[in-house]
Amino acid sequence: VESMTPPSVVEACADNTSIRIRTCVATKKRMKDIALLRVVEHPDEPGVILPDPKRRMQGRGAWLTPTIAALELAEQRRAFGRALRVSTTVDTGHVRTYLVEQTTGPDIVRKTEH
Repeated sequence: VESMTPPSVVEACADNTSIRIRTCVATKKRMKDIALLRVVEHPDEPGVILPDPKRRMQGRGAWLTPTIAALELAEQRRAFGRALRVSTTVDTGHVRTYLVEQTTGPDIVRKTEH
């Protein structure tokens, strides 16, 4: 008797990675965690928010749709402070830089030396 489980679920379970549903702090849309960017507060600098694309940093995380528009919406709504339980003003500069680099790609000019 074959299993009735869809192949995508079986594949996700086979490599020990599960896809979870998370809510974007800006748009409030529920999406798969692989479609969102996790952000955390810097462990040594209160109020500084860091991107955590590998989802390995310690601490309370918040999930964001990885676009500049969603970042700006989250800033307007002061969503990071609430989601991360930060009482100080938040600095999202690192997240903004990360998102800009992801959308434009690396801007590296290399010259070949002979």
